[in-house]
Amino acid sequence: MRTEQNLTRLDRVFARLDREPERPAHIDVPKMSRHRVALLVATLAFYLAIVWLVVITSWLVRLDWQVMFFRPYQQWPEIHAFLDYYVVLGQRGPTAVMVAAWLGWRSWRQHTLRPMLTLGASLLLLNITVGAAKLGMGRLGPHYATTIGSNEMGLGGDIFPSGHTANAVVTWGILAYLASTPRARRWLSAVSAVVSLGVGLTTVYLGTHWLSDVVLGWAAGLLVLLALPWCEPLIARAEVSIFALRDRRRARRAGTVPAPAPVPAAPVAVPVALKPRVTAQDEAPAAHEPVAPARSPRAPVYLAPGPHTTRSERTPVTPVGSRRPPHSDRLPRGTTASTAAARPLTGG
Repeated sequence: MRTEQNLTRLDRVFARLDREPERPAHIDVPKMSRHRVALLVATLAFYLAIVWLVVITSWLVRLDWQVMFFRPYQQWPEIHAFLDYYVVLGQRGPTAVMVAAWLGWRSWRQHTLRPMLTLGASLLLLNITVGAAKLGMGRLGPHYATTIGSNEMGLGGDIFPSGHTANAVVTWGILAYLASTPRARRWLSAVSAVVSLGVGLTTVYLGTHWLSDVVLGWAAGLLVLLALPWCEPLIARAEVSIFALRDRRRARRAGTVPAPAPVPAAPVAVPVALKPRVTAQDEAPAAHEPVAPARSPRAPVYLAPGPHTTRSERTPVTPVGSRRPPHSDRLPRGTTASTAAARPLTGG
């Protein structure tokens, strides 16, 4: 029967899951601090020391053979069936799908691609580093060993370091790396450590790995997690590029082109009256060039339409007869009074 306290905690969990999707205002991105750098250097030194101890066939190789001859799967056969399923927590395919499902839901809720991009970067680093080490050292596993007491190096194997162990460290450790609170980071770190430790020991129990393979796998996975802060700037740029590409595709589908940035208007200049430039050639025309005749004045606007001539071009015409009315008491020009008396008068 559930208590009231358990119901209250469950209600809090569902209330937190049912929140509206929102992008976190502040994402706590781990920094490459001095403590982290020191831990990275120490882990790298431990990694190289394990490789050296196996190469020189030291006490670590002898311990590997002793554990192999002990055959744990024969000592405790009752847990064999359970560990056959438990070791799946270290296989890359199933674990990547489970963790990617959780981080994908978290990316969708928080409107950020950082969880998924961080998982992709960590798995890429894991495949490159662990895969190169496996192929470079070529160690054979316990089931394919040829010489008792040898390190089985350089024989074309791909067992050193343990891929199951390194994958368990990285895949489950990425949840602690992406935790949003310090408390959640501590709890997830402890859970990932227990899971990766159990996966590594399970491979030793089943006889698929040497003990030194498991130890080196732990170191290889921890190196990937410690080096992730160096990838954060690249992850941030990738997220910005992906969102920008998404926005451009949405605008192209909608048939709208993003408006360009407004161009500042140029200041309007005050108009200035310009005078035609007169040169010396214009003032004094050449001698061989004919001088254009003076332009006739423009005809008045009150004249009838048609060709008109100026007053100076017209031919003077003398009117016939006099325009003055006849007067009997006036004498025409050039006529004296005696001449007028001698001329007969005509009556009308």
